[in-house]
Amino acid sequence: MSVVTLIFALLGLLSPAHRGGLLQSMMLLFTVMGVFAGYAASRLYKVIGGDDWKAMTMLLALLYPGIVFIVFFVLNLFIWGQKSSGAVPFSTMFTLLVLWFGISVPLVFLGSYFGFRRAAIELPVRTNQVAREIPAQPWFIRPAFTYLVGGVLPFGAVFTELFFIMSSLWQHQFYYLFGFLALVLVILVVTCAEISIALTYFQLTAENYHWWWRSFLTSGAAAGYVFGYSILYFVSRLKIDKVVSTILYFGYMWIVCILFFLLTGSIGLISSFYFVRIIYGSIKVD
Repeated sequence: MSVVTLIFALLGLLSPAHRGGLLQSMMLLFTVMGVFAGYAASRLYKVIGGDDWKAMTMLLALLYPGIVFIVFFVLNLFIWGQKSSGAVPFSTMFTLLVLWFGISVPLVFLGSYFGFRRAAIELPVRTNQVAREIPAQPWFIRPAFTYLVGGVLPFGAVFTELFFIMSSLWQHQFYYLFGFLALVLVILVVTCAEISIALTYFQLTAENYHWWWRSFLTSGAAAGYVFGYSILYFVSRLKIDKVVSTILYFGYMWIVCILFFLLTGSIGLISSFYFVRIIYGSIKVD
């Protein structure tokens, strides 16, 4: 969704002067992309030996959109309470629910069905039935340190661009640098992949094979830095003293940080998976 929206903006099909059109395009693209989400998730789910594909697909279709919708609905209640004209009407909320349950959820199940019909991704070697004991880990392999290091580099890649995006969101400025944003996105993807692969390799050399969630959280920790920067931006740049406005700011920034967490974490997990698959594929097993 993010990449396709950015491509449309680069081609001039979406004008930043019409934010409503940009938001509508993102919503429609997210709805249509459910088929790709279901396909990719089911392929990865088969690799880890999952068999309850219906539960997995239901979580995929409902968990993240549900969190975003609940937060958005609660924030909209605060706007209604202030009798603001910026409140989203019930008809629009109902339309979002129709798009979600009427189009997105069936497309997720369709993509998941096709993904499970495909053969599982082959692994180069078999894993041991008996788990090996993990030796004492050095301090630089501990999760807290790897999350701090793994999160700061992706955040540094987007730090400058994040300032302009937040100025566009909260200070009513127009954002036109979509070409530079595309370059920053490429740098972010490469940075997340590299830092996750590097720390996964260090972890494997220390004989710690629990790398799945670590590879996701290592690059996904950049979202924590983004939320910390949003606090700094709120204190230093914005002059907001009303309680409702403060709740709206941090509520929407929390949604942004969740999206950034899933984006960067997924990049780290997928890149680490293919890296581990390649290095173990080069091992000669008698």
